[in-house]
Parts: sequence; C-alpha cells; structure tokens
Amino acid sequence: MTLRALGIAAGGGSALLRRMEDIADTLLNVHTPGALRVGIDKPGILKDTQRDLDIAIDGDAFFRVTTVDGGVAFTRGGNLRRDAEGYIVTEDGLQLDPPLQVPAQVTKLTIGADGFVEGLDPEVPDAPMPLGQIELTRFSNPAGLWPVSPTLFVATAAAGERVDGRPDEGLGAILQGKLELPDVDPMRELAALARARHAFELNNKVIQAADEALQGIATLRRKP
Repeated sequence: MTLRALGIAAGGGSALLRRMEDIADTLLNVHTPGALRVGIDKPGILKDTQRDLDIAIDGDAFFRVTTVDGGVAFTRGGNLRRDAEGYIVTEDGLQLDPPLQVPAQVTKLTIGADGFVEGLDPEVPDAPMPLGQIELTRFSNPAGLWPVSPTLFVATAAAGERVDGRPDEGLGAILQGKLELPDVDPMRELAALARARHAFELNNKVIQAADEALQGIATLRRKP
C-alpha cells in the first residue's frame, strides 16, 4: 500500500509541477502579442496601436512564416517590422510566407482585411504601390500544433487538415493597427498558481510520510 501511495504521489507531483510551469509561462507572456496558452484554447483580446505593421487576425487562422532552417511555422504574433533589406518580418526576424519586401522609399503601408498590401511613395502620393499579399493558414485542430515558443508553432499530424489561402477565402480577416494579446486575468492565474503550489506541498508531505513508513518497515525487517 505504501509503494502504491508513493507511485500515485510521484505522478501527481509531476503533473502539479507541469501545471505550475504552464501558469508561470502564461504570466510571463501576458503582454506578448500572439502568445497563446498551452493547448491553444482560444484567441486573445485586441489592442489598438494604430501602427501600420501591427496586424491581428479576426478568426482562428495563423500567419505563416519561414524559419531559419527553411521550414514553415505558424504564429498569431502580428507585431511586424521591416528588416535591413526591407522584408516584412516578425518580432523574431522571421519572414512572412510568401515573402513581402517593401521598397525603401515607401513611408506608409495599407494592409486590407483581405491581406492585400499597398505602399505610399511620397513622390507619387496619388498612386498606391501594390506590394504583395499576406496569406493565412488554418488547421482543423489547432490545439494539435506543437509550440516551439509562446508565439511560434509547427504543424503535427494531430493538428489535422491544413488550409492555406487569402484572408477573404474563408480564413478570417486581417485587422491593421491592432495586436492580439493573451486573454489572461493575472489575478486569476496567480490564484491558480497558489493553489497548485499548495497542492504540490501537500503531495510532497505524502511522499515524505510514505518514505518514512518504508524506512520503518525496513528497520523492523532488519531486527533479529
């Protein structure tokens, strides 16, 4: 019975430790655009920024990006920027897929709900310059995506069917001048962390008691 109690307590302790780590990660990224909870339970809340290269997704799709090793990954982090060569990249420097390059003379970008991107050249203010198309990707089971960071995910078999396309092809819409932030109540998360920590401490006491009982049994068996 004592050995069984030890096994149950050990398994419970591991689960509680993972729970505390998940809550800590959630709190750490509460202000990180595009950060999603483990399991990707739901989109976050929208924040107005009025910045040309801040975009959010109205829907459950993802932006598609090219990783440093040439692979493909997915994110809802829309805090974009131009790199040294004019390419539109994520905060971490990953290019959108397909790539989108902005000429140096362009000073203002307009990104439509359909993902079509135009630029304004001050020398030709009456003729917006077409620059490219932002695409989105949707999965039948986004909870099956594998997180490589709080904001970046890769596809797995568990994520189900993948559909790539323009936002106006049933994949939601792009909202310029907005960012998606995690839908997290810090006070609620702190309370959950306190409960998990208390349960972890109680679990450790069970392990300690079971260990002491086993030591007592071993001592009795050694007596002549």
